[in-house]
Amino acid sequence: MQALADFLPMEGNMAEYDTIRRAGAGTRSLEIDEGLRAHMNKVYGLMAVAMVITGAVAYFVGNNPYLLNAIFGTPLRWVVMFAPLAVVFAMGGMINRMSQTAAQAVFGVFAALMGLSISFIFAVYTDFSITQTFLSTAVAFAGLSLWGYTTKKDISGWGSFLIMGVIGLLVASIINIFLASAAITFAVSALGVLIFAGLTAYDTQNIKNQYLQMATSAGGQEWLGKAAIMGALNLYLDFLNMFMFLLNFMGNRE
Repeated sequence: MQALADFLPMEGNMAEYDTIRRAGAGTRSLEIDEGLRAHMNKVYGLMAVAMVITGAVAYFVGNNPYLLNAIFGTPLRWVVMFAPLAVVFAMGGMINRMSQTAAQAVFGVFAALMGLSISFIFAVYTDFSITQTFLSTAVAFAGLSLWGYTTKKDISGWGSFLIMGVIGLLVASIINIFLASAAITFAVSALGVLIFAGLTAYDTQNIKNQYLQMATSAGGQEWLGKAAIMGALNLYLDFLNMFMFLLNFMGNRE
């Protein structure tokens, strides 16, 4: 009886301990969920700001015939076309040495340069078709990104194939600048939509997984600030490229 009496308080203490442990785990899980939600909101917020900058620059330049001619009617067009590519590669290589403020500033400059490089669309396509394509892209992007965020399927294996596809698209696009082949343009546009649709889901899941890996790591919070900027950059590029490729199909020319 004494042995049983000694055991009962211990059983009560263990039960209390298990309750506290589960409560602590639940609290920690709740903190991670809230942190992930805030992180994703920051990613989408930065992406949205970049899209506004790009749209404003593109609209202003695209509706100014003098500026359009000064840029795309001269060799300056090559600088405008390739400057964003140079900036994004430089940003990717130097992000670890940048402060968050500097990285956001570079992202803003990149978004403005992208607006400059695609401003010609306002002289080529009707405003209605541009708006229609943008809304279609927004709906598709939202669905793909939501799927990438919520799916339990691991799609990390898509990464290498999708990146190889992007490199192929880039090479084919550069070659077609000189060939001006309608068949190549059609093939590149069709593949481009599919590749960047896949990248939208892949990048969204990757952003989520990076947060879950780093949220509990020492010094992870500082790294996550820059990761949010790079995540926004990746999703921004997915959206913009999908929009441009869809515009080749859906856009009505002036």
